[in-house]
Amino acid sequence: MNPFAILSLPKEPPANFRKYLPLLLAMAIFMQMLDTTILNTALPQIAADLHTSPLNMQSVLVAYTLTLALLTPISGYLSDKIGTQRIFLLAITLFGLGSILCALAPTLSMLVLARVIQGVGGAMLTPIARLALIKSFDKADLVKALNYAIMPALMAPIMGPLVGGYLVEVVSWHWIFLINIPVCMVCFVAAWRFMPNYIEPTTRIDLLGIMLFGSAAFFLTIGLEFMGTTSLPFALFTLCLGSALFYSYYRYALNHQNAIYPLSLLSVRTFRIGLNGNLFTRLGVSAIPLLLPLLLQISFGYAPSEAGWMIAPMAIAAMMTKPILQRLLRTFGYRKILMSNTVMVGILMALVACHTPTSPKWLLIAHFFILGACSSIQFASMNTLTLADLRKYQNTSGNSLMAVNQQLAMGFGIALGSLILRFYQNHEILTQGNTQLAFQYTFISIGIITILSSLVFHRLHYRDGDGLAHRH
Repeated sequence: MNPFAILSLPKEPPANFRKYLPLLLAMAIFMQMLDTTILNTALPQIAADLHTSPLNMQSVLVAYTLTLALLTPISGYLSDKIGTQRIFLLAITLFGLGSILCALAPTLSMLVLARVIQGVGGAMLTPIARLALIKSFDKADLVKALNYAIMPALMAPIMGPLVGGYLVEVVSWHWIFLINIPVCMVCFVAAWRFMPNYIEPTTRIDLLGIMLFGSAAFFLTIGLEFMGTTSLPFALFTLCLGSALFYSYYRYALNHQNAIYPLSLLSVRTFRIGLNGNLFTRLGVSAIPLLLPLLLQISFGYAPSEAGWMIAPMAIAAMMTKPILQRLLRTFGYRKILMSNTVMVGILMALVACHTPTSPKWLLIAHFFILGACSSIQFASMNTLTLADLRKYQNTSGNSLMAVNQQLAMGFGIALGSLILRFYQNHEILTQGNTQLAFQYTFISIGIITILSSLVFHRLHYRDGDGLAHRH
């Protein structure tokens, strides 16, 4: 029996469905981004309630980002086979179910499992809504529709830390997940009424390639998770297994032109450099959403809402830098911007170690604001350069690989930041059991890692990206 037969969907969407599709995409992106950022300020309180150390909470973040990375590539295939509307309804149902299970989780292990379920829905949520939008609008109206959908979602990173902090203090941490349910219900009804059910029955998918690539990413992430624990032999085994699987995918892709991520993509120099830059730069930067809330609450003693107010300026700065980015790139070029800005981001991360519980709040806010602005410049520059020189037939696979690379880098970065913090915390000869000193050493370490990642961009030519920088 077809599991989707119970969904007696309307055969055709109403005549005015294009009016509501951008709003549906906006709600999906907003909910997903809010869910990602709202959790960070609540981690110490969740850890206390689940009777575990806040330093073990990175698995809650990694489980979600890793699930997104592994399942996002197949979302388009599923929608083409089963239909955009049906898959979106399934995605919103899984995301809502995962949110409820997160709120009910009695242990850390159950919370991680619930985040995986939530991630399965999240992996299909935004890509399917965007795909439906792309198929519903002609090129002349598509950019306007996408911009309309993205603008409300830009508020989510600002609201997330604040809403999370206040919910933890006023109600309980469970509500940072339950807040998703009303939005899920609205999205479900809107998708039922207004989303077309586009199907492309001729679509094929490289299942073996996805399994090899996904398994490699999974085992490498698990290996990083267990490094620095008593399970060191297991960590080394999974790291070796993940590396072997990546090599297996490389050999497989050499002989299969239709591999999900063709190796021909890597022959495009700017794509290869941008991909490496995205990976290595994010190893340090992706640890910030985990480490900053822990520093402010555990080491500095701030309340969750105070920590939220301190972190929110990073997202505000990210929004404010977008209008000036094109001018910066036009003036200095991609090579100079990426080389110098990467070093600046690393220095700003390392300088967090200079702050103490008595540091003025205005100084912390100013520091985080500048860090947010430089991080935004970094990500936007890397992303646009990575896709700049791809040929038309490479756009789909290149964009997918870049998105997966970003999710994996975020997972690796969170795991690496937690690993470094645990290392300093467990070696009293370095920190004498001083938690603040452990945080200071950790920020210096990830700052150095980020500074070293600037070497990737030395291979750029000074004219690379000129066509993008002078567009408009």
